[in-house]
Amino acid sequence: MGDKYVNISKKLKVLSDPKRLEIVDMLSCEELCACEILEKFDISQPTLSSDMKKLEDANIIKSRKEGKNVFYIVNNESLKELEKLLGQIFESSPDCICKE
Repeated sequence: MGDKYVNISKKLKVLSDPKRLEIVDMLSCEELCACEILEKFDISQPTLSSDMKKLEDANIIKSRKEGKNVFYIVNNESLKELEKLLGQIFESSPDCICKE
């Protein structure tokens, strides 16, 4: 199995959780502090940390620390790559795997 399929699968698995998908949607608008994200959900801080780690490990979001606060934002480059790879799978193209 090619690396691109492993990469797509990992990202899609992480994004398959509705809460994580909503977090990504929120972060696509602006950078947010973990405390701001936490206010939007009825979850504990450790649960949010776990979700954010999964999103970051899948390279879907990026983080930066400022004092005691952690700020998150969508990794647009990574999501554009995901969009491109999914597009290649779902659209007919000369380099389609079915032509191999």
